[in-house]
Amino acid sequence: MNFFERQTSARRQSRRLLVLFVLAVLAIVLAVDLLILLAIVLVGSEGSIAPADLWLHLSRPPMPSIALMVAVIVIVVIATASLVRLVGLRAGGSAVARSLGATPVPDAGNDPQHRRLRNVVEEIAIASGVPVPDIHILEGESGINAFASGYSPTDAAVAVTRGALDRLNRDELQGVIAHEFSHILNGDMRLNIQLIGLLHGILALSIIGRRMLEHMRHRRSNRDNGAVIGVAIGLVLIGSIGMFFGRLIKSGISRQREFLADASAVQFTRQTQGIAGALKKIAGLDSGSRLTARGGEDVSHMLFGDGFGLSGMFATHPPLIARIQVLEPGFDLGELQRLRQVWRSSPPSGLDEDAAMALTATSGENHPPRPAGSLPAADELIDWQPQAVVERVGDPITPDFHQARRVLEALPEILVEAAHSHEQAPGLILALLWSEDAEVGRRQAELLRGSVPSTWFESADRLRAPCAALHPVQRLPVAEIAFPRLRHRPTADIQRLADRVAAMVHADGRISLSEYALATLLRTQVLDVLDPIDATGGGRSKLHDSRPAVLTLLATVAAHGHADPAVAQRAYTAGLARVFPGLHAPYRPPEDWPTALDAGWTPLNRLNAPSKALLIEALAACVDHDGRISLAEVALLRTVSGVLGCPLPPALVEA
Repeated sequence: MNFFERQTSARRQSRRLLVLFVLAVLAIVLAVDLLILLAIVLVGSEGSIAPADLWLHLSRPPMPSIALMVAVIVIVVIATASLVRLVGLRAGGSAVARSLGATPVPDAGNDPQHRRLRNVVEEIAIASGVPVPDIHILEGESGINAFASGYSPTDAAVAVTRGALDRLNRDELQGVIAHEFSHILNGDMRLNIQLIGLLHGILALSIIGRRMLEHMRHRRSNRDNGAVIGVAIGLVLIGSIGMFFGRLIKSGISRQREFLADASAVQFTRQTQGIAGALKKIAGLDSGSRLTARGGEDVSHMLFGDGFGLSGMFATHPPLIARIQVLEPGFDLGELQRLRQVWRSSPPSGLDEDAAMALTATSGENHPPRPAGSLPAADELIDWQPQAVVERVGDPITPDFHQARRVLEALPEILVEAAHSHEQAPGLILALLWSEDAEVGRRQAELLRGSVPSTWFESADRLRAPCAALHPVQRLPVAEIAFPRLRHRPTADIQRLADRVAAMVHADGRISLSEYALATLLRTQVLDVLDPIDATGGGRSKLHDSRPAVLTLLATVAAHGHADPAVAQRAYTAGLARVFPGLHAPYRPPEDWPTALDAGWTPLNRLNAPSKALLIEALAACVDHDGRISLAEVALLRTVSGVLGCPLPPALVEA
C-alpha cells in the first residue's frame, strides 16, 4: 500500500472502531438496565420473588420507563467520560506523553544519549518529509519501549523509555524510531487517541462503582445499604465487561498494524538488524518492554512492545518471536536463550556498542561523516516521473536518509544550537528571512527593533550571516528543527513571531517562493497546531468540490516553476489533464498569488486521500512536464505537499 491507501485504511479502521464502540456501549447499557431493574424488584419484594415471576415484574410499568431513563443516563455518562478524556488530550501528542510522566529532551547539554536520540528523530523527519515531532523520555522506565502520539504529523510527539536509551545502539534506536514514524505516516496516531478517549468512557462505570463502594464504607448500616452495595459491585463487574470489550477492540485494531509498522521501519532504514536487534533485546532482557507508569494501559495499543503482558485474544502486539522471525526467518529460540545468558551476566550498553561499531551520535554508518561539499549543486536536475511522486509520498528510501544525514552534518553548530534553544529559536526564524540586500535588510531591522523581545533581535542579528551562507536545501530543515521549540512558547509569542515574519517577507514589496514556504510552514506546523483537533482536515471532499483552489494552485506552481510564460502554460495544461481530464480552463496565474494560495489551503486539506493523490500527481506533472526538475522545484513541491499533509521525501539521487 502507498501513503494514500494507508490513510484510507486508517479511516476504515476509525469507522470500525466507532461500530465496535457502539456495540460495546449497547452491551453495557443492557447490563446496567438489567442490574438496576433487578435491584428494584428485589428491594421491593424483599428478596422473596420466585424466579418464574421475575420477567413479569420486570415488564410491568414503570419498569420500561425506568429502563429507558437508565439507558439514557448510562449513555450520557459514557459519552461525557469519553469527551472529558479527549478534551484532556486536546493539546495533542505531548499531552499524551506528559500524562505518563514523560519529560521533554532538554534543549541544551551534551548528553550523548540525548544528542543521539535528537539526531535520529530529526534525521528520519527530514528524510520522510514529516514535521519534526516533540521528543520525550520516560525516565523511570527501565523496559525498552516507545510510542508516537498526536492528532496529526504536525502535533506529533515521540516518547522513548530510559531503557531504550540505555540498552539500544544507534541502529536499533533508529529502527524503533522508524517504526514509530510509520505510525505517524500511516494515520495510526489519531485513531490511537480516539481509542484512549472512547475506552475511557467504556470504563467509566467501573470507576463509579469503585467510588460508590469506598463511600459506603463510611455510612452506617441501614436497610437500603445492601441494594446500593449490590449496585456498586454490579457496576464494577459491568466495568469488567467494558475492560473486556476495550482490550478486545485494542487488540483487534492494533495487532496487524504493528506488523505493518515493522515492515515500514525496515523499508525506511533499508536494514533489518536495527529493529530486529531491538526486539531481541526486549525478548532477552528481564525488564523486556514492561511499562510501569500509572495509567499506562491507556496507551498499551500505541507502544512499540507489549508493556503489560497481555496475551491471547487481548494481546495488542504479535508475539515477539513471530515479529523477529518475520524480519529474520532463520532466528530460533536457541539463539534467544544464548542471548539471555550473555545479557544476564553483562547487560548491553547502547553507547558502548556504538563505540565498538564506530557509530557516533550523528553518524549512522561506520564511516566518517560526508563533507558539506557532497550536498547537491543548486542547479542539479533530477529525473522523476509524475506517477512515481505519488508512490514516494510518505515512503523515504535510502538516498533520502543519506541526504538528510548530509544536511544535518553540514549545518553550522551555531545554527544547530539555536534551533534546539527555546530562547533562540524565534531569532533563528527571523534570521532565515533577513535579506542580504543592504537597504532591504535595514528596513527589516527597523521592523524588528522594538517590536520583538530584545533576545529575539539579538539572536537574529547574530545568526543572519550563517543563515545567509546556508545551502538552499538546508534552509527549511533548520527551521523545521526549531519548530518544536516554538510550539511550546506562549500563544502571544507565536502570533507575534508570525506577524513579524509576514512583515519581513513584505519588506521589499514582494515575496519569494522561499519566503512564502517558510511563512506557510510556520503557520501550518506551529500556529495552527495550537488547537490540533481543529488543525486537522476532514478528508472527505472530492476534487470537483475544490476546483477553484486546484486551478489556482496549478497556475501558481506552473508560473513559478517556469520563467517562459508559454512553457508555463504547457506545464499548467499537463497538470490540468491529470486532475480534470477534458476540462478546458484558461491559464490565469493570480497576481496576488500568496493571498490566493492561502485562501485555497483549507478546501484542499479537506480532500479525501484519493483526491490528494491525484492532486500531487498533477502538481508533479506541472513542474516535471519536461521529464526533469530542479532543486528549487523539488522544494516547491515538497512545501505544497507538506501543507496538504502529504509528506514528500527529498527524492534526490545520491551525490
